[in-house]
Order: sequence, then C-alpha cells, then structure tokens
Amino acid sequence: MQGTIIKGIGGFYYVKVNNRVIECKARGKFRYDGLTPIVGDRVEISLNGEKGVIEKIFQRSSELIRPLVSNVTQAFVVFAAKNPDINMDLLNRFLVLCENNNIKAVVCLNKIDLCTKEELEDFKLLLNNIGYEVLPIKAKEGYNLDNLKERLKGNVTVLCGPSGAGKSTLLNKFSGRELMETGEVSKKLGRGKHTTRHSELIDVEEGFLVDTPGFSNIDITFIEEEDLMHCFPEFKEYNGGCKFSTCLHNKEPHCSVKDAVAKGNISDFRYNFYLKTLEEIQRGKKKKW
Repeated sequence: MQGTIIKGIGGFYYVKVNNRVIECKARGKFRYDGLTPIVGDRVEISLNGEKGVIEKIFQRSSELIRPLVSNVTQAFVVFAAKNPDINMDLLNRFLVLCENNNIKAVVCLNKIDLCTKEELEDFKLLLNNIGYEVLPIKAKEGYNLDNLKERLKGNVTVLCGPSGAGKSTLLNKFSGRELMETGEVSKKLGRGKHTTRHSELIDVEEGFLVDTPGFSNIDITFIEEEDLMHCFPEFKEYNGGCKFSTCLHNKEPHCSVKDAVAKGNISDFRYNFYLKTLEEIQRGKKKKW
C-alpha cells in the first residue's frame, strides 16, 4: 500500500492511505542507510493487523529543514503590511529558499487594512517585477481567502513567514477548526506569541497544508555560490550572457547581470541582497577551511 506521512512523533509515523490513517513504524534498514522518514514522504507500507510498517521511501522532490518536511510544491509566504512591518531582507531569504527547493512561492500580504492603497500597489509592483504574485488578504476577516483555497488543490503547501504575520490564523481558517494557537503580536518584541511544536500535514481542499514555526532569520548560506544566481528569477534571461562562463555577477568584467542592473532592468535592492548573500556564503566557506 502507498501513502503519505502526515505526522511523525516519537518513532511512530501516521500514514494517510486513501481516506485512512495508519500508525506505522519504520524498518530498521533505513537507519543503516542513513535515511529517516519525515513528514511529507511518499511511502510504501505493509500491514500487520491494524498497524503498519514502512517498507520503502520514494524519492523526494524537495526537502525543507525547518520545518522538516518533504515534497512541498508550493509556499504561501505570509507577511503583514504592518504590525510587524515588512522585513525585506527576510522576505528575500524566504524567496531564495523557495527557489532553491523548486517550490512555487506566492506572497500573501496580510493586514492590508493597515496600509494605504499606494503602499499596497508599490509593494505589488516591486514583487511582480521580479516574478512573484502578491495576493492581498485579511486573514481574520477571511478576505480573499477563497482565492488561496483554490490553490491548495493538488499541492503540498507550506506556510512560511515571520511570527505574527498570520500563518496560524490562515491554517485555522482553511481547516475550519483551531489546529494551532494564535496570539496577539507582542508590543515589546513585535513578534507573535504562538508556538508551533512540530510539522504536520493537514488535509484540506484536496491537498495538504503544513504550518511552520515563526522565526526572524533564515540561514541560506548552505547554498553553493554558483547556484545562488539561479535563485533569482529576474537573473534568468541574463545568466549565461556574460563574457566568462564562471561569472558570479560580482566583480567580473563584462557581466550581463551587472549591465541589467545599470540599465534598471534588475532592481538595486535585489542585486545588493544577492551580493550580500554571496559574500555570506563565501565567508562561510573560508571559515570551514
């Protein structure tokens, strides 16, 4: 029988097969192979009475570390227009992480009643120009959530973004019940008070949804320096157009990406973020040596 791991706690894995959830243990052979089943894995199981045993883990199309979940196809990157204010550096990190894992990112701008129409349009234009769709929402009121629900079908969707942006509110709205605690944003810290304890796939709208802990920073320095450029969609038409095939779009002469920045075809703020991240990756490599 084949199914999907929707939850894993204390060495037990809960596998959804059609409309049934079966409690399973994993074969010891996985430990010897250095492979551990994780939430999102597509697996083959055998039954022993009412319980099951995981016999095979199918190849993963993607694997996130935090939260630990596999085979994610789509990300709702949730940020609040205000309270807390948008951290563009953090938003860029989420987008790079999605690109590195071949996950389609949809930017959801929550609490739009707290910003002006001009601020909303400026933000949408900024993200649209680099290849991302922006959906304005009001999670608590349910505004524009039907649009998001349609996108859940046939996908494993991860909710990501800073704490206090509205991820748990969205999860509760989509599932129709209180799956995760939500809290007001702390005035002192500007962060949400709720905590998400573990990864779990929630069966919604003919797809799966997973919530993530809120956090203020993401390490993306594990990305190889030559792969980083491919995590910026707006670089795509210029990659490969440089004089040198090994060009990292940094200090090299005759660089098509730098030319595009100079002409205004690539935004300064994104290119500067690229350079900053490239430097972080290179600095991390030097430390290892």
